[in-house]
Amino acid sequence: MLENIYVVRHGYRSNWVVDPQTGTYSTTVKSPTGIASDPALASYGVQQAVQLGEHLLRVQPPVDLIYSSPFYRCLQTLSPFTDALADRQAKIDLSALETDAQTHGRKVRVNVEPGLGEFYALPRLHAEKSPIVVPSKNGESITQLHDRVAYCLSELIKRADADPSGPKTLLICTHAASMIAIGRALTGRMPEDETEEDFRCFTCSFSKFTRRQPGKGVEVDGDWGQEASWDPLEPDEVPDIGWRGGKGVGGGWECEINGDCSFLQGGEERGWNFEMEGQRIANLEQEETEALTMTNGKYATLESEQSVATKEVDPYFPVTKGAHPAHDTAQIVEPANRRHD
Repeated sequence: MLENIYVVRHGYRSNWVVDPQTGTYSTTVKSPTGIASDPALASYGVQQAVQLGEHLLRVQPPVDLIYSSPFYRCLQTLSPFTDALADRQAKIDLSALETDAQTHGRKVRVNVEPGLGEFYALPRLHAEKSPIVVPSKNGESITQLHDRVAYCLSELIKRADADPSGPKTLLICTHAASMIAIGRALTGRMPEDETEEDFRCFTCSFSKFTRRQPGKGVEVDGDWGQEASWDPLEPDEVPDIGWRGGKGVGGGWECEINGDCSFLQGGEERGWNFEMEGQRIANLEQEETEALTMTNGKYATLESEQSVATKEVDPYFPVTKGAHPAHDTAQIVEPANRRHD
């Protein structure tokens, strides 16, 4: 029976440039997946991932089950930890062979789930053959994001509870907005003001949630008893499993550690919240309005396409502590999809 859930955010990533006229993505650092909007970690993010991996090897109870967003930066963030786990298991197996002892360890597996993907994400990346839920191709509202994440978590918890191997601790690697939504869905605490800063999500930060009633599975009552499920034929319709009002998914969880970065050399960096998203959208709309003027019945662009596409912006500046921009080779720009995760 699942008792603990660890949630981490990916490390500091490389950046991309978007043509404001066509919406086409490009990057000076080629993505390993060949998708410009699916960048790898920057060199500094790789260092963060190593530090996070060392921390995850020390946490108690140890990780039994791993799930990740399908985006490359999340899988790359987990790599130092999973590589170390694999090495540790290999040593255990070798020792067992030498002593004829039996081992009960499991191979290191990272389960890829698009339902843990980023806000405004397009389901363009490969995942499991039977995903729990796939983000809408049409984008998401903040409410839809929370319901998608809550539904995904409820199914993950059910799977873990039914797993005959009995995992007790789940690790999830995801993105900033999804990390906030996970905290709210697990605890059932959805603030009236969606922009409230409740769950922290710095790069490579670590949060821990514990089950309110350890050893007790999900009770089948109310919305849980309806057994609503996501239908890929109607992908935009995500079931509301009634997690709000303090109920939480999977019987409810308490947050014991909220966005800890004490194990990172750079501490808290690249924080994010939904208020920043609203401000970004408002700024973009204002820029679009100011950039176009009516001349002889036609619109004239005030700024050249090149200057708009390469305009340097640091969207994280209001909440960044001790950032290290020198570690990144790509420009920080304002992406057309309004996301910086």
